[in-house]
Amino acid sequence: MGRQVRIGVVAPSGRVDPAVPAEVQALAARLYPAGEVEIVFDPQCFLSHGHFAGDDAARVEGFLRIANDPGYDAVWFGRGGYGACRPAEAILAGLTDAARSKTYLGYSDAGFLLAGLYARGIGRAVHGPVPHEIRRAGGAAAVTRALAFLVDSDPATLEPACKPGVKTAAFNITVLSQLLGTALEPDLTDHVLMLEEVAEYMYRIDRSLFHITSNPGVRRIAGLRLGRCSDIPPNDPDFGLGEEEVARHWCGRAGIPYLGRADIGHDADNKVVPFGPM
Repeated sequence: MGRQVRIGVVAPSGRVDPAVPAEVQALAARLYPAGEVEIVFDPQCFLSHGHFAGDDAARVEGFLRIANDPGYDAVWFGRGGYGACRPAEAILAGLTDAARSKTYLGYSDAGFLLAGLYARGIGRAVHGPVPHEIRRAGGAAAVTRALAFLVDSDPATLEPACKPGVKTAAFNITVLSQLLGTALEPDLTDHVLMLEEVAEYMYRIDRSLFHITSNPGVRRIAGLRLGRCSDIPPNDPDFGLGEEEVARHWCGRAGIPYLGRADIGHDADNKVVPFGPM
């Protein structure tokens, strides 16, 4: 790598643990000892306003401060949680030309903004690990994977279905279900769509997949791959179907090819999925 890569971290959803920056920056220093990578956590990441990392206006301001600064190469979502849908349209309206050259990396609740960015052709939207992963068991591997993509576009970081000539996109199931029909919805025609979920009852996964596969735009995808659905709470009575059976059911009803599993999820093994063609 011949130049320094400068990565700005923002938190349009939940607050970043104050211990995260030092841990992530120390890992980056070990991985890139020549100092070719700089990771800057915007002060907004540590604000607190109820559930959120600052109120809606503060989260808009923090995002735009990094995204509109030509000195940054990438915008890295600090963590998920909930909240990115609230400032999303104001953020998208406030982006300048400087925002168009950046990579935007995150997943889970970040999907609201990744969808809106992709729908508008702003920058490069990418589903992948976030800095807060460092607090997860085995999370250093996830952060290492994210940095390898951001710094070197390392193909080893990618989910295996991401191949030349294949359009891809990835979302949390609940997030995609909620953003369909809004101003954030992207055109997913001919994409391989990958979906994952965490901590949702099977009946909610079933209901969300009904909604997703009923969407006219989603019915134009090339096919669906199902990532990991982890920490599913027990249902009383037992739902009787697993996540893959449910995915196959709704894909069959909608005429969408079911393509098997995807190596994404709310865990340290979460692979990188760029939106659009490779």
